[in-house]
Amino acid sequence: MTRFDLNFPGGTPKELVEAIEKASGKPLNAIIPDEHANTLLPALKMNAVTAAQLFEALGQASRKIVTFKNRSFQESYYGFRTQGQATDYSIWYFYYEQSNPPQEPKACHFYQLAPYLDTYKIEDITTAIETGWIMLGETERPEIKFHKDTKLLIAVGEPSRLVLIESVLSQLNQGKSLEGKVRETSSAAKSGEKTSKP
Repeated sequence: MTRFDLNFPGGTPKELVEAIEKASGKPLNAIIPDEHANTLLPALKMNAVTAAQLFEALGQASRKIVTFKNRSFQESYYGFRTQGQATDYSIWYFYYEQSNPPQEPKACHFYQLAPYLDTYKIEDITTAIETGWIMLGETERPEIKFHKDTKLLIAVGEPSRLVLIESVLSQLNQGKSLEGKVRETSSAAKSGEKTSKP
C-alpha cells in the first residue's frame, strides 16, 4: 500500500478522506453514512503510514468508556473498516459503534409517611423528591404513588435512584426533630415566665 505523511488538524470523516487523498496523491474509496457525517475526528499527525495503519490507530484512539452511577458502563468507538486484505483499491466504510449499558433491575420499595404527614403535605414530600431527580438530570425517573389508607409511599425504579427518597425522608426527620426541640424550648420559657410572676 502507498505510504504517506499526514498532518490532519481534525474534522469530519469526509475531510479526513480528502486529506489522505491529497497526502497520498491517490483516490480513496470511502463510504460515510449520513448519520455519521458530522462526527468530529481528532487531529492526526502521521509519517510514512498506509491508510490501513492510520485507520487502525484511529479506531484504537477513539475508544471511550463512560461509567454510570449504577456502576454500569458504555463503550463507544469509531473509524474506517474494509473487508479482506487492505490495498490501495479497498473500499472503506466509516462506522460509529456504541454499546448499550446494562439496565439495573427495578425494585419496589415502601416508605411509611405517617410520621411526616402531621407536619408536611404529601404533595410537599413528593415535590421535593421529584425536584431532586430533575436536578440530577434523571430522564427515567422512578414511579411513585401514595396509598392513602396505609399512608405508604410506593416507589418502583432502579435502587440507585430510589436512594434519593431515603435521603429526603431523612432530612425531613431531622427537620421534625429540630422543630420539636424549638417547641420544647419555647414551652419551657413560657412556663418559666409564669412561675416567676408574683
